[in-house]
Amino acid sequence: MKGIVFINDTFVPVREAKVSAFDRGFLFGDGVYEVVPVVNSRIVNKMPFLQRLDHSLRAVDIEWPFSKEKYVAILEDLIRRNDLKEGGIYTQVTRGVAPRDFAYPIDTPPTCMAFTIAKDFVNTPLAKNGVSVVTVEDIRWKRRDIKSIALLGQCMAKQEAYENGAYEGWMVEDGFVTEGTTSTAYIIKNNKIITRPLSRSILPGIRRKCLLQLAKTHNIAIEERLFTVAEALDADEALLSSATSLVLPVVKIDGYVIGNGKPGEMTEKLRSLYVQMVQKESGSEPATEFKS
Repeated sequence: MKGIVFINDTFVPVREAKVSAFDRGFLFGDGVYEVVPVVNSRIVNKMPFLQRLDHSLRAVDIEWPFSKEKYVAILEDLIRRNDLKEGGIYTQVTRGVAPRDFAYPIDTPPTCMAFTIAKDFVNTPLAKNGVSVVTVEDIRWKRRDIKSIALLGQCMAKQEAYENGAYEGWMVEDGFVTEGTTSTAYIIKNNKIITRPLSRSILPGIRRKCLLQLAKTHNIAIEERLFTVAEALDADEALLSSATSLVLPVVKIDGYVIGNGKPGEMTEKLRSLYVQMVQKESGSEPATEFKS
């Protein structure tokens, strides 16, 4: 691995980025994280990113390591130092270094870390061809609205998906799809977007928020409710969204072809609307695939 990492108020080469063996993130998974997209060397969806990070920090009683303004300035500096054009920033905050004890330590400075991820997700061929998903059991904890760094359940589910030749796993609880291992899940039926309502059972996806706002603006019907695997298999279209995939069509679920097996018209429209939004926010030119 190459590049510059931000850790504890310092920019260092990857090989020098280290944390204490007594950091509570390392010992307990006691911390939260975020991934924010970068397009044209600019952070996009900035405000929702800060709001969700604030929600996670408050939920687990960890203080912001810096002001929000300084946090953004650090991430922008990290983009410059790594000459990142397109991709994302992974950033996490843990409760910090303290003797190993389950109870929270008092007055312990948090540990803050961030690094960049280069990825071409605007013109990815996955958007043209679609991806497959498989359903997996949702074995996670009950506060999924917190973007916790304790991701073993998701790792196990993602591995199961990979072993079954799928791009993503859609987690299922009590017969209903909750969300993807690293994404939000949607189906489309009769020109209506169906996705699970926000609660402690799912992460409040930023792309989800943006897509639903765009849908409302363009008079696309939305139904926020639980849906079953059987409904997903019978859907006209299916899609997923995340920070580093943006919006991707799902063309197979558990080996069953969705619709005609190609990215659907509604999914392509939603992806186009979202990409145009982030390009406008980043000041970049329209992507090749969306030029008329």
